[in-house]
Amino acid sequence: MKLPSEAELLRIFLGESDRYQGKPLYEAIVLAARERGMAGATVLRGVMGFGAHSRMHTAKILRLSEDLPMVIEIVDAPDRIEAFLPQLDEMIEEGLITLERAQVIAYRYGEAD
Repeated sequence: MKLPSEAELLRIFLGESDRYQGKPLYEAIVLAARERGMAGATVLRGVMGFGAHSRMHTAKILRLSEDLPMVIEIVDAPDRIEAFLPQLDEMIEEGLITLERAQVIAYRYGEAD
């Protein structure tokens, strides 16, 4: 069954080596989102990228980087995303957050149309 609805996409760009309270920042953010009961979160590891300082990060064999780009995507209701932003503000020292409207089409196993 398809369940279309309006939502918001929160996208967080940071580095793999970024940390929060002794653990990887991306992991801390996903765990915080889960504790809040958010709809879901996905962490994507980039193979190449650069940020505000224009320093290149790459997974090429000759230039192994321990600070690859990471992207966390969280989709949920706009009010739930908005409520999460102050917590992210505490956690993120350097990075980028984008917000955009999203139309969600959720497929649920076993539910009738």
